[in-house]
Amino acid sequence: MSSQLIQNNFRMDRLPHIWCPGCGHGIVMRSLAQAIENQGYDKKKVCVVSGIGCSSRASGYMDFNTLHTTHGRALAFATGVKLANPELKVIVVTGDGDCSAIGGNHLIHTARRNIDITTIVFNNNIYGMTGGQYSPTTPTSEYGTTAPFGNIDKAFDICKLVDAAGATYVARGTVYHTVQLIKLIENALINNGFSLVDAISTCPTYYGRKNKKGSAVNMLNSLKENAVDIKAAEKLPKEKLEGKFLIGEFKNTNEPEYTEEYMKIIKKYQKER
Repeated sequence: MSSQLIQNNFRMDRLPHIWCPGCGHGIVMRSLAQAIENQGYDKKKVCVVSGIGCSSRASGYMDFNTLHTTHGRALAFATGVKLANPELKVIVVTGDGDCSAIGGNHLIHTARRNIDITTIVFNNNIYGMTGGQYSPTTPTSEYGTTAPFGNIDKAFDICKLVDAAGATYVARGTVYHTVQLIKLIENALINNGFSLVDAISTCPTYYGRKNKKGSAVNMLNSLKENAVDIKAAEKLPKEKLEGKFLIGEFKNTNEPEYTEEYMKIIKKYQKER
């Protein structure tokens, strides 16, 4: 990370961060900072909102307007911020458990409203901060503190979930494919509506150790070997995609944005009075 990028976007007195060695969350945070920098946003007009979890520490490190909220409620708080000041570029940083378990209902309805909030999911398939419990994205049969004999639940595909709920920008990247991840986040920021980037991260301390995934380097190499870009996947036979997962841009559409529609109602009512 360049010194200029750090000085422009981070609270220097909060660094270095306290994520575990090999954790991919620092890469996701850096990618978000680079995307914001590339777009040239006024720092005073950016608000980063987080809930609770390893991922949610990012808001404390980033030098913007920031709001650290309660577990699963980041999107609810962010909705309030956006409605109060629609000119703000509101960004939510959240984990797979934070947004799709306790915060799952907020995720569905924020996507349904198509409110202009960009959500970055730091998805490491586990609850890291609280001790390695399995999360809604933990693959079936994988292990966690609360699944010592293997997880029997079917994992959420967060991208499919928000696509079906009404999000207008949906993408997935990984902490290995950083150049692509930065671009996907940029596109999400540009979209005038609800955007979500599912950033596949690494957790060698809990998920990796409990599931014998090897070192942090091994886990990064696994992302390299098993991620397939959606455009390339369209040309591959099904057997070539077994055991793989898709990355890239899944949806990019233009639909009415919630705060704009809300302001139309206010103006209409004011005229009628």
